[in-house]
Amino acid sequence: IVLLTLSLFVENFLTTRNTINVLMQSAALGLMAIGMSVVLIGGGIDLSIPSVMAFSAIVGAIFMRDVGSPVIGAALMVVVGTLAGCINGYAVAYLKMIPFVVTLAMMTIMTGASIWITNSVSVPIYSFDFIDAVLYRVGNVPAPVIFVAIITVIVFFISSRSLFGRWLYAVGTNAEAARVAGIPTRGVLFGTYIVSGFFAGLAAIVVAARLGAASASIGPDQLVLDIVSAAVVGGVSIYGGVGSPLGAVVGAVIITLISNSMNMMQVPYTATLIIKGIVIIAFVALDGLRRR
Repeated sequence: IVLLTLSLFVENFLTTRNTINVLMQSAALGLMAIGMSVVLIGGGIDLSIPSVMAFSAIVGAIFMRDVGSPVIGAALMVVVGTLAGCINGYAVAYLKMIPFVVTLAMMTIMTGASIWITNSVSVPIYSFDFIDAVLYRVGNVPAPVIFVAIITVIVFFISSRSLFGRWLYAVGTNAEAARVAGIPTRGVLFGTYIVSGFFAGLAAIVVAARLGAASASIGPDQLVLDIVSAAVVGGVSIYGGVGSPLGAVVGAVIITLISNSMNMMQVPYTATLIIKGIVIIAFVALDGLRRR
């Protein structure tokens, strides 16, 4: 329905070139939406994903610039993101801090650290091996698109078929009842933020390769709006216990389609933000009505 509607109003919207462009743009958003969906399903929220992604990309880019190893540089991006997720998870699960406050603080810390170590200047990536490997095309399809598709299927099966997945939905639905039933609720919550940080690190690899550089500006605060929008539009409930990572990725594609079409129609960026905000309110309202 979304595709048909947009194709009626946007010229050249359904061309192969634009379709590939949309899928490529949605790859990083899809990865971050997977991380957000896992946290939301578990009953939490992670506002720090964009800033963690940016900081992870910067650390990896600096390493590749100074040392020159693209493999270790890419691994560093994932490690840094995962460590940030560990800190968030420990604060929420074991120190019983409020997820909104913890991740907002982490977002501020990561943004400040990114600006500090770069002096507000982009860090170029001179490793063409890194860029070529990440942006490799199979036929006409970019490797990140294929990677996101594969990882989405894997995470979907883990969340729907594994013991951790069952625990995750139980904790998100009713944490106290899950604890009484013997489910390690703290461990599950801790794990959701680790997953979120891990996927922020993976997204850092894709974004850094696509831009050929890393900076604090690649993880703007408003990117959280797109990530939450993707999850909510994909059927993930902000109240916890409902949704799937697969739906979040589909939501990421839809949000990217909206942004792409608004850009092609030369709609002002501020108007696009308003539209996305309305979309979030509408889907959250529908979710609330469904839960009554």
